[in-house]
Amino acid sequence: MYQSAKPYFYGTGRRKKSVARVRLYPGTGNITINGKDIDQYFGLETLKLIVNQPFGVTETTGKFDIVANVVGGGISGQAGAIRHGVARALLTVDETFRSALKKAGFLTRDPRMKERKKYGLKAARRAPQFSKR
Repeated sequence: MYQSAKPYFYGTGRRKKSVARVRLYPGTGNITINGKDIDQYFGLETLKLIVNQPFGVTETTGKFDIVANVVGGGISGQAGAIRHGVARALLTVDETFRSALKKAGFLTRDPRMKERKKYGLKAARRAPQFSKR
């Protein structure tokens, strides 16, 4: 579909266990994720909005086509990873976008991760049921 000869802007995004490799091509706003259209890949409208948020902040809606490869995690984490990647790629387009993207919090890698399970417990914090008698 897209040849490597075409110029593009690149950004890597991460969220939870998801890693997204995002390419921005000058275009009309088509979004392709893992070879599928965004409508096929994400069923929920909120996830599509999350992916498009950086364009709204920088007022570049419809100026770029997104081609993203995303692996790991669930769909919510993947949407967040793509948003992070798009924001980073937009910085390579124009450095003046930094203040708007940073204020919106799209450049910050979300550090929240799943907490590990501890021994003696059923889950990360869930203890076995206590019986007094």
